[in-house]
Amino acid sequence: MSLGPVMLDIEGTELNENDIRRLQHPLVGGIILFSRNYTSPEQLKALTSAIHKVRQPPLLIAVDHEGGRVQRFREGFTRIPPMRELGKVWDHNPRRARQLAEEAGWILAAELRAYGVDFSFTPVLDIDYGNSGVIGDRAFHRNIQAIAELSRALMHGLKRGGMAAVGKHFPGHGFVAADSHVAIPVDEREFDRIAEEDLQPFRQMIDDGLPAIMPAHVIYPKVDDKPAGFSERWLQKVLRQRLEFNGVIFSDDLSMEGAVVAGDVTQRAMAALNAGCDMVLLCNRPDLADELLRNLEWKISAVSLARLARMHGKLHPATMVELHENAEFVHALHAVANIGVSEGALRFPA
Repeated sequence: MSLGPVMLDIEGTELNENDIRRLQHPLVGGIILFSRNYTSPEQLKALTSAIHKVRQPPLLIAVDHEGGRVQRFREGFTRIPPMRELGKVWDHNPRRARQLAEEAGWILAAELRAYGVDFSFTPVLDIDYGNSGVIGDRAFHRNIQAIAELSRALMHGLKRGGMAAVGKHFPGHGFVAADSHVAIPVDEREFDRIAEEDLQPFRQMIDDGLPAIMPAHVIYPKVDDKPAGFSERWLQKVLRQRLEFNGVIFSDDLSMEGAVVAGDVTQRAMAALNAGCDMVLLCNRPDLADELLRNLEWKISAVSLARLARMHGKLHPATMVELHENAEFVHALHAVANIGVSEGALRFPA
């Protein structure tokens, strides 16, 4: 059974009958984990092993593990700082900031891979205009060059740890104040201004081989009346053709308020897939997951399957014991954990 175009979540810390039933559905191709799915590294390893046994080829396992306030697994994992802290280092020492960003990516990826997670939805490529509370310190900087340099370094660190990067939220969520989780943000800027600023980090990362992108649930009415994740103009004409992006396009969560303009959950999924997404996410609504799996009719393309196959974790993952026997890794742990915190607040995984 090949991977399907839908990524779902699960209810708890181990698979139940409903989870297994959904994950065995041919439309499903991945699973995203949340904090509620985690109690310890050992439990996480058992959970990911169980998920990988459900299907062949195994389902993709993802998580939002950016650092800062968006880090789903904490106890037993290294504290990754919010990306803005790396931006602050860049202000006075760009070379050091790039080094720390790569080390942060390496740590993030290596630790997640040690417990069976394929990839994290990171990095955030949005510009920090100071307007968006939901983006805020998740963004590296206001300066486009800083974002490009730091995100590139982070991506290289992720690759070193066996993990593909996912840039978000295309074409840029940082300018609008509204949170697409609970509202429908509207960005009134002209395309040329977005292209001159917000698209630049995406363009540079694509040129550097960015494997995947997640579009924003934001409407840019001067370009299209649909949110970017449902817009053929944004995903096909701009992202695929103008920026020549050939990687995976993941929708943002279809249960978010910013997605409801596209209709019921099946209409949302169809709109995203028809616009150009390779895989759609649906989180925190098992009732809608069942509705989607009942009603969605979609044959995933060979191109999408090939793209998604590249998102499986690379390399044979090292165990935490092996990582902690690596002097270079331990040095990176101390450097990254020391970003933006006092010496007494340092925390390392056991």
